[in-house]
Amino acid sequence: MGAPVAVVAAVTSTRTGRRLIGLFAGALACLAVAVFAPVIVLPLAVAAQSSSTASNESVNGAPIVVGEWGYPYAGSHTTGRGYGWHPVEGCAYCPAAHFGYDMSQGCGADIFAAGPGTVTLARRFGQFGNSVMIDHGAGTITLYAHLADGSITVAEGQQVTAGTRVGGEGQTGLSFGCHLHFEVRQNGARIDPAPFMASLGLPLT
Repeated sequence: MGAPVAVVAAVTSTRTGRRLIGLFAGALACLAVAVFAPVIVLPLAVAAQSSSTASNESVNGAPIVVGEWGYPYAGSHTTGRGYGWHPVEGCAYCPAAHFGYDMSQGCGADIFAAGPGTVTLARRFGQFGNSVMIDHGAGTITLYAHLADGSITVAEGQQVTAGTRVGGEGQTGLSFGCHLHFEVRQNGARIDPAPFMASLGLPLT
């Protein structure tokens, strides 16, 4: 046992021996990184991917979007009058024939474009009050009515996509309380928004 110990001592006492030991230690460190780094990095990468997915599915601050279309609200909302004959009790000036779909999240709540297109109207619009109208092409137009004063954030001629904020919920025009009057028009005719949105995977109820 004396000879090997003496050899080791001799090696470590020389400059070459110290270099060899340094190289050996460096090689061991590289080997440790190669073996253990995937064990540490892989769970972190999976966690980061899960976090990203959760963020994409979140409706806090942004509406749910399916394909190119989405809801005009982020998160849950209440529904009011649907499409058709719906007189409003206590509101003599509210039209009984209703050609849109009423939704509410509270005064000032963000209203978003439901689909991609060009803003063709962003101003006061008769009985609809402050309104935004978007031309989606192929004869399809959406209308967002009764927006709050000073809340419109888009301009006529602007290109938008689903999720672009267009204004805030209000009660301008012939409105009885804060809500969004949402219309869909096809080839000039006002159609029921509920089946239209449901066909896109976005039921309004």
